[in-house]
Amino acid sequence: MYKKPQFPKDPEVPNLTQQQMNELTEIVFLKQQEPVPCDAIFVFGGTHPGHWEKTIEAYQADLGKTIIVSGGVSPTAVRHPEWEEDSIPESHVIVSRIIQAGIPEKDIVYEDRSRNTLENVKFAKDVFDFNTIKSLLFICKAHGAGRQYRTLAKYLPHGLELVPYVFDTSYNNDLITRNNWMNLEKGRSRVYGEYLRICNYGDRGDILALTEKVEGL
Repeated sequence: MYKKPQFPKDPEVPNLTQQQMNELTEIVFLKQQEPVPCDAIFVFGGTHPGHWEKTIEAYQADLGKTIIVSGGVSPTAVRHPEWEEDSIPESHVIVSRIIQAGIPEKDIVYEDRSRNTLENVKFAKDVFDFNTIKSLLFICKAHGAGRQYRTLAKYLPHGLELVPYVFDTSYNNDLITRNNWMNLEKGRSRVYGEYLRICNYGDRGDILALTEKVEGL
């Protein structure tokens, strides 16, 4: 039976120093880097339009010509307000949207069984051989990039170049970005919650662990 994750998305946040906020930004959002063309595009599951909008954008910008889409039906997901397909796997909807945008079906592979980030990556390995590529552009929410990167790095071939291609998301009409999260109550709780999950999942071996944690947290 699937168990709900024990780490809350919106924990109580301690007072943070500027140094701690700087370190949290780099861990949770990753260091900023310009996207470069990669051998393939990996799309993490989700219900936000950004999952297919950024995929379409990346494909049309020649950042990758093979698209790997993940996502089943998550029992714990808080779905985007515009999402209407509660019982349809996330990957089915994402694939449908990108095909509607003119992306050839022959350039797309997908899995539709995963229920969380870890399964997104593990089950994608059943439909695509990652040993055949040297670089991978991955699409996800900006404040999830650190955890998504560490999941990919844990289970995909060593040495595979992983390049984030992210989109910002809004909560309560507040857009949370790497530059303003510390000024928003929801942003602070979401980013701190991501950091705690990165620490805990890394400690138990589910993702690539941090080599150094934020002092005092």
